[in-house]
Amino acid sequence: MSEERFLVVNADDLGLAEAVNEVIFLAHEEGIVTSASLMVRQGAAPAAAEQAREFPELAIGLHLDLGEWNYEEGEWTLAYSHCDGEDLKAVAVECRAQLERFRALFGRDPTHLDSHQHVHESEPARGVAEALAAELAVPLRNRRIPYQGGFYGQSGKGEPFPAGITPTALAELIRSLPPGWTEIGCHPAAGPVPTSSYDAERQIELETLRSPQVKDLLNVTQINLCSFAQATPE
Repeated sequence: MSEERFLVVNADDLGLAEAVNEVIFLAHEEGIVTSASLMVRQGAAPAAAEQAREFPELAIGLHLDLGEWNYEEGEWTLAYSHCDGEDLKAVAVECRAQLERFRALFGRDPTHLDSHQHVHESEPARGVAEALAAELAVPLRNRRIPYQGGFYGQSGKGEPFPAGITPTALAELIRSLPPGWTEIGCHPAAGPVPTSSYDAERQIELETLRSPQVKDLLNVTQINLCSFAQATPE
């Protein structure tokens, strides 16, 4: 069995805000980001699609966005919703509409699929996302290519965890990669994103993704930095 390692570094939330768009492209140009996932329902999505034409090597997929939940005062609260996430038909209609919106913006299909807050890991979004990925013959997050979500600056309940997004933490994740393909997710931004509960951490992520320590490690360990456009279908 081959011991080669292939790493996709995917930036979620493209299109969420101009501050997010700007930095995802910068982290691709000057850092280790190879792919990004677009939130087509967010206001900065058209600008992201336009700017993406300048970066043809950045693979861009669809970040299915059904809504957002925040952990506040000991319970999860709904910040916004694009459909009833418990209704199979509503979820299928919304996901299809988001795919068509992506096609309208880019004139092509997404290179991969994933979802905001990993909603595709639970039903009914799970079945809908798997069917769409099969139809498009593109990777769906955490199926054939395992997803490594350890590069994140909050706990599971939204508490700050800055130690998770330092260059040292990211380097440790990279060193621990098993043979084969792995995706590491990230969420960088250039400045405040007040619409997101994951905010200040985004600016820290940017510096880590551009860190010479991290980039040098990739060269030393001979890990193949790839994009989802280079991955074979599911």
